[in-house]
Order: sequence, then C-alpha cells, then structure tokens
Amino acid sequence: MKYLITGGAGFIGSSLAKELIKNGHEVTVIDDLSMGKKENLDIERIHFVEGDIRNKELMEKLFNETQFDYVFLLAAIASVADSIQRPIETHEVNLDANLNILELIKEKQKNIRRVVFASSAAVYGDDPSLPKKENSQIKPLSPYAVDKFASEQFVLLYNDLYNVPGSAVRFFNVYGMNQNPQSPYSGVLSIITDRYKQKVAGENAIFNVFGDGKQERDFVFIDDVVQALILVSESKNSRGNVYNVGTGKATSLNKIISIYDDYFQSSLKINYLPTREGDIRYSYSNIDKLKSLGFTPKYSVENGIKLYLENEL
Repeated sequence: MKYLITGGAGFIGSSLAKELIKNGHEVTVIDDLSMGKKENLDIERIHFVEGDIRNKELMEKLFNETQFDYVFLLAAIASVADSIQRPIETHEVNLDANLNILELIKEKQKNIRRVVFASSAAVYGDDPSLPKKENSQIKPLSPYAVDKFASEQFVLLYNDLYNVPGSAVRFFNVYGMNQNPQSPYSGVLSIITDRYKQKVAGENAIFNVFGDGKQERDFVFIDDVVQALILVSESKNSRGNVYNVGTGKATSLNKIISIYDDYFQSSLKINYLPTREGDIRYSYSNIDKLKSLGFTPKYSVENGIKLYLENEL
C-alpha cells in the first residue's frame, strides 16, 4: 500500500512510518522540519519531501504524482501556548492547510481508502465530567483546540458529503522514543527524561512544574498509538467516526516524577511555578469505542516509561 504522512518526521509520524515500512508498505513523508528531524526517518526507504503543508502548489504536485491508499494528517503546530500567542499562523497550519489537503484528495485521489486526522484531547477543555468520551461536551480553551476540533469535523464532513473516507483520532498524552525535548511543543515526559539525563551527567538539572503537580493526564505509549492509528485506518467500522486514543487511566504528574525517581534511584530538583493559561487540570479517556475495533493498550505507564528510558539512555 502507498501511504502519505504529513508531519511524518515528527515524533508520532516517524514512529508510524517505521512500522509501516516494517510491514512492507511504501511511505511518503512531508515535513518542514520545524519540529521533526530527518534523523527520525529511514531516508533510504522513505520518499521524503521537505516542505510546508501550507504550500498549495507543493501539495497539489504531491497528489498529482502519486495515488495514495492512506493519508495520515499529523502535521501541526502542537502547542496550546503558541496558539494563544500566534492564533493566525497556527490556524493556517492546524486548519486551513488540512482543509486544502482534503479538497485536493477529493479532486485527485479517487481510490483513497482512508484519511486519518490526528486531533487532540484538548478539544474537551476543562469540562469536569470524566472520563472523556467521544460524545462528551466539547469546550475548547485555546485556538489550538478550536482548530483541532474544526479540522476533525471537516474530515468527517468530507466523508459524509463527498465520499472521502475519513476518520479522526483524539490523542491524549503521547510519550516515547524520538520525542524532542528541545522543542517548545515537547511532551512533558520527554522534558523530564532530558532533565534526568542532565542530572546523570552531573549537570544542575531542574524540572519546572506548572501548578502543584497533582494535575492528571492519560499518558499513552507511542507503540500503542501507532497500533491505534493503523487499526482505525484499516477498520471498515471506523469510517466517519472519531476515537479517543489513550489508556483509559489517569496519572498525576507527581506520580510520573516518582516513577522516574524509582527508576534512577535519585530525586530531581522540582521548581513549582504558577499554572499556565489554558492548561487543563484533569483529563483521561474512555477508550471503549476504540476497544470495539479490537484495540488493547499493551503498556502501563510504568512499563512504557521503563521501555522509553531503556531506549533513550
């Protein structure tokens, strides 16, 4: 099969590309390398296009040259804080570019099997009802969350109106190998890992916690996320639907820090700071809908972090 992954040099995209290549598929990746790295990819086995998904001419050329079986829309400026600071520019990447891609697929990709859009648990906002279900109240607190919800809804609308087969997934807190701790959009576990590396190297490592550390998230390991993406893309029943991708369990940031302390047999210096604007205090998923497709998360947060660290250190 022929696959296109936008944002495919990033953390999740490169992990998906690796699995697809291992399964014998042809993979094309487009990435502007603003967050992703070419080193994340097996360049010898991937068709890599360096470019911005906002470039309509480039995207049109890509779809003219190849008939894809599957398209994964993973490219994004994945930062709540950045979207608050730069709502127009982030909107162009997180919504406008995806809508243009959907239109090109409608016009030029007549045999497409599935388009899968990567949305976010941020769409649920701070509605207190837990766990978050796909039909829970949508209450976006940032331009990032608004754009993610709008893009996923466009994918489902193109499925219904124009027969462009589409599905969407709402990622909870993904962690694992190839996550870039230097990026301003990094996941919290990649930053903690980097600080522990500094500590092990004898540097003065400090980890900033925004709030009291009691905030809870659904931390899901990258291998489980890749499993979910492929499952959703290939399932007949997933067409026209959106799915939470998580573990269905909540873990506090303080608990995460204690898991790291146990692993390293050492404590990291913590600097507690005021809560950031737009941050959500409690969030975890109900994954019954994804489980109905055959999904089972294989990694607890303890096991996932252990494997992550074994690969990183």
